[in-house]
Amino acid sequence: MNRRMVVFLLGRILFLEALLMLPSVLVGIIYREAITWCFLPAIGVLALLGLFGIKKPKDTAIYAREGFLTVAAAWVLMSLFGAVPLWLCGGFETFWDCLFEIVSGFTTTGASILETVEQLPHCILFWRSFSHWVGGMGVLVFVLAVMPMSEERSMHLMRAEVPGPVVGKLVPRMRDTAKILYAVYTVLTLVLIILLWVGGMPLFESICHAFGAAGTGGFSVRDAGIKAYDSTYIHVVLSTFMLLFGINFSLYHLILIGRWKNAVRSEELHTYLGIIAAAVVFITINTLSAAKSFGVTLRDAYFQVSSIITTTGYATVNFDRWPSFSKMILLLLMVFGACAGSTGGGLKISRVVILFKSARQEVRKLLHPRAVTVVRMEGKPIQPDLIRATLIFFVMYIACLALGVLLLSLGEQDFVTNFTATLACLSNIGPGLALVGPAENYGFYSSASKVLLSFEMLAGRLELFPIIMLFSPLTYRHRSK
Repeated sequence: MNRRMVVFLLGRILFLEALLMLPSVLVGIIYREAITWCFLPAIGVLALLGLFGIKKPKDTAIYAREGFLTVAAAWVLMSLFGAVPLWLCGGFETFWDCLFEIVSGFTTTGASILETVEQLPHCILFWRSFSHWVGGMGVLVFVLAVMPMSEERSMHLMRAEVPGPVVGKLVPRMRDTAKILYAVYTVLTLVLIILLWVGGMPLFESICHAFGAAGTGGFSVRDAGIKAYDSTYIHVVLSTFMLLFGINFSLYHLILIGRWKNAVRSEELHTYLGIIAAAVVFITINTLSAAKSFGVTLRDAYFQVSSIITTTGYATVNFDRWPSFSKMILLLLMVFGACAGSTGGGLKISRVVILFKSARQEVRKLLHPRAVTVVRMEGKPIQPDLIRATLIFFVMYIACLALGVLLLSLGEQDFVTNFTATLACLSNIGPGLALVGPAENYGFYSSASKVLLSFEMLAGRLELFPIIMLFSPLTYRHRSK
């Protein structure tokens, strides 16, 4: 394994994290907060560690092993250093609370241990929300956009961080692909900030909530969350943009280059929108009562379905009090997640489609053993290797979920709490049910449980394998392509 190249890349990434902390410092200066100094030790240490990224090693080869290891190690190190300002600000009881909070931020989970957030200084609130935006598209994607790197090395890093069963280029050069992704991401974020501000939300809060929606995270700067804004306009705008950020970003590129017909024909997009429409209709019917008007019920259903399927985690109602049928729909949406190539978590719609089509193919083979059947996606035959990789990912996903629930059950919490907490962290959603419902938080868990859930969040965001490889002895043996 090319350890020197891994260290070089990690040095570049940690220096970048130091730069990413500067906007939070600026926010603290604007609001004249003395606690802004809490960022300076972290920035200083990160800048020093960034010296490892100055001199490029002679051997710059990166294979799949180095790519996965670099991505996993980068996210762990960024989380550890990103927690330092939270720890120094004094608003958290233990460092493990800070680590849980910032891992939740970077992985765009939105799970919090805080009972109240309005007591935190603006610079810390901004850093929490900004971590959503940084983690949404991926810090390694940003590195690829700004740092020259060969196509082969870029692909290995991109494949390890970008969610979805397949990672492809939008244009011939991977660096240009990364630039396009971040350009679309930035423009959509700016548009959302403006729309929220025009709708009456204060500018600072508009920026923070736009970061949360863009990264499909869920951190709010208000104790009541989005529920604090009793505005149909704000709810509908956020709902719509959460759905937009849950769409595969390659479709936006197709629209920009004039191939919009190809974009609207996307099978994954049709499935994604179909699931959303069906879920909204069923939940609206199931939750409709005399106490609410049809319009309010429809609005709440649309918001929560948008929030959960995109794994954002914002809430305008306490859906833990909804009927069991509606809660079961939300649990399924937690597993499905958003589209591949988006900022959302979960299995991804494309994998769900592949799994169902593969199951249907096996049934046809049993009924017609001599028939030649082919699984197709987006009108093209799916290679057996991709089907195999999807099945393996699904098995690993279930295994991580089961193991997490099992270990979490060593505590005293009930099964529903532990199951939905693990599912919400693994799928990067945030709120679950029972004691971790949308009106609750994760503060009651022990430090060991918070560390476990933090690794579930990292595993979910990086789609399992980079984190598994980080702790596997096989990763550190002789190099292989």
